[in-house]
Amino acid sequence: MHSFAWWPTVIVLGVATFTDLRSRRIPNWLVFPFFGCGVVVSTWLHGWQGAEQSFLGTGLGLLIYGFLFWMGGMGAGDVKLCAAIGAWIGPYQLFLALVMTGLVGGVMALAVAAWGGFLKELFQHTGDLVFSAKDRGEAVLSNPGRRKMPYAPAIAIGTLISFFAR
Repeated sequence: MHSFAWWPTVIVLGVATFTDLRSRRIPNWLVFPFFGCGVVVSTWLHGWQGAEQSFLGTGLGLLIYGFLFWMGGMGAGDVKLCAAIGAWIGPYQLFLALVMTGLVGGVMALAVAAWGGFLKELFQHTGDLVFSAKDRGEAVLSNPGRRKMPYAPAIAIGTLISFFAR
């Protein structure tokens, strides 16, 4: 566990969660300085190996969430937040954080769908998306009319779980 990353990460995740829930955006003024400080602190504490781990963590976050963004299932703020978290915690802990985030996000999506009364619709369109070869319009990830969920809370919970799991 990277104990030096705990408090900065908790603070940034708290602000990102608040802004994502309020405005459905994660601001650049939050994630870019967080990323820069993560690289600097990792390098200062662990030398070039720390810088390498920091950039590998950033790359992993960009690769995985960048793909989800490209598919239309993730916002750019979520991608930048995960990349910045990777700069602080490195690729190994970030991988665990992303797995936990996916699990938490799935549970949150099911809860939101159940609460909103569209759980059946969620499963119907998920099946169409996975098993159907033809484009059904409403069943594609990039459809602007789809229901959206702020994902920073899932990222926050998944990342915090990763601190206790290592």
